[in-house]
Amino acid sequence: MKSSSVFTCLSYNKGFQVSLWSIWLSGLLLIILSLYATQRLPLFNDQIKYPKLSPKRFRDLNKPNVTIFSAPTSFSGSVGARQFLAIQSWLALSPDVTVVLFGKDPFLVSLADGLGSRVSVESEIDFTFLGTPYFHSMVARSQASNSDISVLIDPETVLLPDFMSALNFANKLKHDWLLIAKPPYVSRFPFYLDEATQHWVQEDGKRIKLKKLQEFLAEKQKWRPCEERMLMAWNTGELPLHAGVLPPFLYAKGIHNQWIINEALSSDFRFVFDVSGAISSFYANELGHWPKQYLKGSEFEDAKNRSWEYMANTHLSSLYGSLYFRGANFSSKLVKLVKCNGHYRFIDTAENVAFPYRDHGSLNLWKGRILRSRTEKKWKKCVEGVKSMDKNMDCSLKELFDNSTPIGLPLSLEALLSTVVGKDRTIVLAIAGNSYRDMLMSWVCRLRHLQISNFVICALDDEVYQFSVFQGLPVFKDPFAPSDISFNDCHFGTKCFQRVTKVKSRFVLQILKMGYNILLSDVDVYWFHNPLPLVGSFGAGAFVAQSDEYNETGPINMPRRLNSGFYFAHSDKITIAAMEKVVLHASVSDLSEQPSFYDVLCGEGGANRLGDDMCVEPETNLTVHFLDRNLFPNGAYQGLWEKVNVKEVCKMKGCIILHNNWISGRKNKLQRQLSSGLFEYDVSTRMCLHRWHKTKQKTSF
Repeated sequence: MKSSSVFTCLSYNKGFQVSLWSIWLSGLLLIILSLYATQRLPLFNDQIKYPKLSPKRFRDLNKPNVTIFSAPTSFSGSVGARQFLAIQSWLALSPDVTVVLFGKDPFLVSLADGLGSRVSVESEIDFTFLGTPYFHSMVARSQASNSDISVLIDPETVLLPDFMSALNFANKLKHDWLLIAKPPYVSRFPFYLDEATQHWVQEDGKRIKLKKLQEFLAEKQKWRPCEERMLMAWNTGELPLHAGVLPPFLYAKGIHNQWIINEALSSDFRFVFDVSGAISSFYANELGHWPKQYLKGSEFEDAKNRSWEYMANTHLSSLYGSLYFRGANFSSKLVKLVKCNGHYRFIDTAENVAFPYRDHGSLNLWKGRILRSRTEKKWKKCVEGVKSMDKNMDCSLKELFDNSTPIGLPLSLEALLSTVVGKDRTIVLAIAGNSYRDMLMSWVCRLRHLQISNFVICALDDEVYQFSVFQGLPVFKDPFAPSDISFNDCHFGTKCFQRVTKVKSRFVLQILKMGYNILLSDVDVYWFHNPLPLVGSFGAGAFVAQSDEYNETGPINMPRRLNSGFYFAHSDKITIAAMEKVVLHASVSDLSEQPSFYDVLCGEGGANRLGDDMCVEPETNLTVHFLDRNLFPNGAYQGLWEKVNVKEVCKMKGCIILHNNWISGRKNKLQRQLSSGLFEYDVSTRMCLHRWHKTKQKTSF
């Protein structure tokens, strides 16, 4: 019995030792394999950050909500046909795709209605006076979307269904991401979508399989170096696309796409990768089938014909981009997403490395040039294909930064006025120098919000002229403006103010003689409503002006209470003759032009007053009407600017405008308007404040 127990014990110990040896040998083998695998891994640049892949992040990985944003041009002719086909292709991707079209053309609304509820038009972004949208405003609006994924795309780029597969794959990335794609072009595309936008068909009406369509593109597609057309998509994550502020680039002019991608790479917030080789996208020079029932005229000419906008954007690109690009091609820095043999991999062509996706979230790295297996050789062939595509798209941006040509707007004053004038030949005129450019932009944004486009800017200096050109404003330069305008000390009562104000009446007279009615408004005048219908209703031979009287009772036409910062003048012989007298009087006066208006039109000491709110100039018989201060209050009337809620008080009074005068100093005036909530421009983003864009207001003091 005892010997049996000993034998059992020895047998147990021997088995236990064998188990321990097996475990130890297995562990040793794993360590050796791990060390061997580590030696096979390539070294990477520390600046390249690769994503962590995990399928656990999103509520529904296979069906993300996608919003595609684009800014079509005219829908006439072949351009309209290509854009219409592109929009149809986006809607055919998935029922979860919606489309937002940026534009001010009324035809866009009817087009969107015809395409269904998934297409809408957005006009609440910033445009130039010629109707060209601003790229930075388009990006900001796209980023404000509540969709899982936002896409910003050229309006002629057609997408095939594999684009959604790439988005679904990207949607599984744990890190916030930004993907881009450069579409190739085909000379002629002889296919179109059926009426239900579900199937691609040939010109004879027969369906064509997606694979055949992709084979056609692979055979016919070509790449254009330095092609500005680009697709960008990003997930709605917590990280911004890039650090800093996107400059006010004009859309489809210059290098705004390259700029934002380069900034995204430099900022290193998001994983940035190129899907050009993983999706089927293209644009066509010619279509075989044009859906002509949707092609109609457009009120706006093709924006690409506006050469001055290209010039302005090139200079802006030079100012903001030369420190980043230095003539290099950014695409060499991008990791590529490639689909080969039905599987996605990230490829770094510079390092010759691929990163296959694994459900468990690991990164399995390899070097293409030492692969030996049959599968690895297939991937190596895909890598070579991507490298070949890179060569075809290689582009140096150095020539785009030649800023030797002076910036300018090659439009005469007459051509500028005829471009923006309204049906009643009325022009709104503002005059500003660089010291007031923030207030100028707030004033412009307010007029845009009120859908008033018949305004022009007279720039007093080169700085505000170039700034206005970059902001897409209809601007002209005063060649006789004083050159020594102070930035902070050019307020009421100063010698600088006296010199600047005399510019106003001279230009008003010039424009009146050209046959245009004029509403002159200082940029510190906040417009609650459009004043043109009221001030223009007094008829010919009438001069309508704001009263500067601060007493709440009594006449409002007291001596020198005519405010020359807000008035309306008709283009008629009586008004022109009276304005000539004002300009002559101001030219020999040691004061500003404002006293000249009153002394000439109402007589010194108010000798020509008529009642409590009118004057009559005896030689020309011009009638001067002082506007109701409850509708057109000045800065001292009823202490409105000191109210806790200026905007609400003025709305209750029915204010049409509110003048931010009767305060000394540019900084104080600017601060008063900011604190009141009557400032419409966000200097930090260089955009007008929209209903979708509400940020903390900042300005430059």
